[in-house]
Amino acid sequence: MTKPILVILAAGMGSRYGGMKQIDGVGSHGEPIIEFSIYDAWRAGFRKVVLIIRREHEQIFRNALTDRVSAGGMEVEFAFQDMNSLPEGFTVPEGRVKPWGTTHALLACKGIVNEPFAIINADDFYGKNAYQVVYDYLVNKISDDNYAMVGFRCLNTLTENGTVTRGLCEEKGGNLTSIREIQKIALKDGHAIYEEDGQWKQMDDDALVSMNFWGFTPKIFDQLEPVFSDFLKESLPDNPMKCEHVIPTAIGTLVSEGRCNVRMLSSTDKWFGVTYQEDKPEVVARIAEKKASGEYPDVMWK
Repeated sequence: MTKPILVILAAGMGSRYGGMKQIDGVGSHGEPIIEFSIYDAWRAGFRKVVLIIRREHEQIFRNALTDRVSAGGMEVEFAFQDMNSLPEGFTVPEGRVKPWGTTHALLACKGIVNEPFAIINADDFYGKNAYQVVYDYLVNKISDDNYAMVGFRCLNTLTENGTVTRGLCEEKGGNLTSIREIQKIALKDGHAIYEEDGQWKQMDDDALVSMNFWGFTPKIFDQLEPVFSDFLKESLPDNPMKCEHVIPTAIGTLVSEGRCNVRMLSSTDKWFGVTYQEDKPEVVARIAEKKASGEYPDVMWK
């Protein structure tokens, strides 16, 4: 049996955080969130991880994370997101520095990832149950055009320190029927609100949202290439410096066109993460609690 692998989106610029939050230490020994994710994946059965990074950051990741993880037994490989790597007929606008988004990042894995895989964000703590749920799906149920997503309750994914972007999901019979990216969701008086057309509106606290935790087969690469090309064709003329395309939007397109099914999985764990620098103290405290309770050992890779 081909074992599924874990792919991690780690090429972001961290503009809101003010630095490389992907490897910023939050554990008692300086471990970043991504290390707890890899450890949870290891416990679920994953034995290989592919990190999508910027080529110039490879040595930084090796020093801060992957040398230690590799010594612990997890195979590590890199895929490099190169903003100059675009479909034929497209070039990077002069002066653009912003990456093209997570759809483009995922496409950097084509030819590197040839097994069923889960994909996550580097800066999100999902909890060990989410990895167990998706690993079981990848081993027993995944097939081309029949993918999976681990959804989270919207209220459980918000921070008190600013707005976040989430993919709002609709489902029927346990399958995703639509997904819409909402760029500004905030926490107010203990409830979720979102901005639309300049006005703040109430949002369902229990609405399922995407936290970029997906299960795919390698067929997804061929499916996403024309979606990304269409995005460039439509968006570059109007927003050449900042337009970007994200995985939830891409999957929403495929689902709406009937080109794939996505099974909605759920996790019993609560998400937390570091969107803003102000989020870090709470994350440090939560990690410390989990170590103190024995959920994680003091040193994960021995």
